[in-house]
Amino acid sequence: MKGRRACVLISGGLDSCVLLAHLAEQGRELTPLYVQAGLVWEQVELIWLRRFLGRLNHPGLNPLSRLSLPVEDIYQSHWSTTGKAVPGAHTEDSAVYLPGRNLLLLSKAAIYCSLNRIDVIALGLLKGNPFPDATPAFLHGFECLAGDALTHPFEIVTPFSNLAKTEVIELGKDLPLELTFSCIRPVGEKHCGGCNKCAERRRSFAEAGVIDRTDYHRRPGLDIRPESAGADHADSN
Repeated sequence: MKGRRACVLISGGLDSCVLLAHLAEQGRELTPLYVQAGLVWEQVELIWLRRFLGRLNHPGLNPLSRLSLPVEDIYQSHWSTTGKAVPGAHTEDSAVYLPGRNLLLLSKAAIYCSLNRIDVIALGLLKGNPFPDATPAFLHGFECLAGDALTHPFEIVTPFSNLAKTEVIELGKDLPLELTFSCIRPVGEKHCGGCNKCAERRRSFAEAGVIDRTDYHRRPGLDIRPESAGADHADSN
């Protein structure tokens, strides 16, 4: 990473929260950036994100910045904005694809970084992410295009792109991971325990051999299958 100032696109999920803490430990000046899009889990996610950030104690960590980028008008009846037919525990990674998610997040973040003279955008993308807006080619192309458009060169970095979620959990096992939030169908302030993302979270803790202190609404039976391919977007959960 060039320079010391960076923006971390954060969701409140395991990957981006561990990434933020990991980079903060390197002595960088960091701004956690949350882009609110009107998705059904965001209000609860923000509650947990603030709790997690409140437990970090790094001098270079700036307060959380929030931007708004509503997608209800383009997503319309999509499960992420309606809360209906939310992908369950046994669905594939592709079921949680949010069209253009990284394109939208990075567009907003790039303008923010240009106006605030920040040179690096960090994303918590993991190994094997299958989505088209998470490939090295896409990220490099966006970096060049947005840098030219804004006359502000910046670097997009993905420090966890060679890690699986189990490895991220191992890396962050001394952090308050129970304060991170991965659910796409929350019940009150709790993880539902049975959606696609809760199932991935529960499997990953089990496979990593790390105690899962997450407060789930329920814990249905869970098949431990081969590790997920790391399907999260930039605001990986």
